[in-house]
Amino acid sequence: MAERTGAGEWQRVKIVDRVQESERIISLELVAVDGGELAPFDAGAHIDVRLDGNIVRQYSLLNDPGERHRYRLGVLREEASRGGSEAIHRLVVGDELDVSCPRNHFALHASAETVLLIAGGVGVTPIMAMGHQLHRDGIPFTMHYCVRNEACAAFAQELSESPFGHNVHLHIDSGPPEQRFVAMDAVRNVTPGSHLYICGPGGFIDHVAKMAAFAGWSGEQIHSERFTAAPLAAESFTVVAQQSGIEVLIRPGQRISEALLEAGVPIEMSCEAGVCGTCYTRVIEGEPDHKDSFQTAAERASNEGIAICCSGSKSARLVLDI
Repeated sequence: MAERTGAGEWQRVKIVDRVQESERIISLELVAVDGGELAPFDAGAHIDVRLDGNIVRQYSLLNDPGERHRYRLGVLREEASRGGSEAIHRLVVGDELDVSCPRNHFALHASAETVLLIAGGVGVTPIMAMGHQLHRDGIPFTMHYCVRNEACAAFAQELSESPFGHNVHLHIDSGPPEQRFVAMDAVRNVTPGSHLYICGPGGFIDHVAKMAAFAGWSGEQIHSERFTAAPLAAESFTVVAQQSGIEVLIRPGQRISEALLEAGVPIEMSCEAGVCGTCYTRVIEGEPDHKDSFQTAAERASNEGIAICCSGSKSARLVLDI
């Protein structure tokens, strides 16, 4: 089952390196303040980072999971930042932070015989860690990294110079036709032992996943992670907080969590994007419209719970155990 809690143990770290990787992406290298080892992680994992103003945000680890002495993050400065990316872009070498132990909702499949990695923009960060782990484990893989233009190509040189650089294909939308990414060409070859991992903007993920399904990939073979939640519902519905005895109307474009907080229902949240699982709430009645990225496909299909920070309802009424 997917983890349902927020960050567990916190680790005190300091920034020992900060690099401007592209126009809007920086990388940070974090080490333990006490000089010891950090909690281990597998490719695809992320950590919670506690920032000023009690802001907590989730960032994928991009470095080799075999490394215990450091964590590396790649962070995009969002044009419509809710405060997190702006705060982290103000950090400098020497600053100290609290970060959670790593958690993973985007892990590599243990039985994969071959792997296809496809990243769009800053979505390359967990994909980079996957490249390191697959290379070390000797599992054949191909990586496609897609960016709008050369100025956006953070980590491109690092990837080309990595031990698995020959597996990496850089695609630039503004470049000549042969450099541009064609999803159907990338996903054309599929075998029963293949697994596909996609990370990037929502529209990019949806397009690649759709082309993969057309090419014959099954749902169990396609894995994705979104850094932002899908658009909110366009129609209103009713939510009943059974424990609290409160019923609220969720307006088009409104979050369930927002409406419940306004009504006085205590809500624990962290990422507000359906990534961490902190706000996961059991569903008593109704059919959720899942838009989180931490539950598995089977968990979403069961409709046992919902991430109320980002998901909606397919039914007119949703009763929650809260």
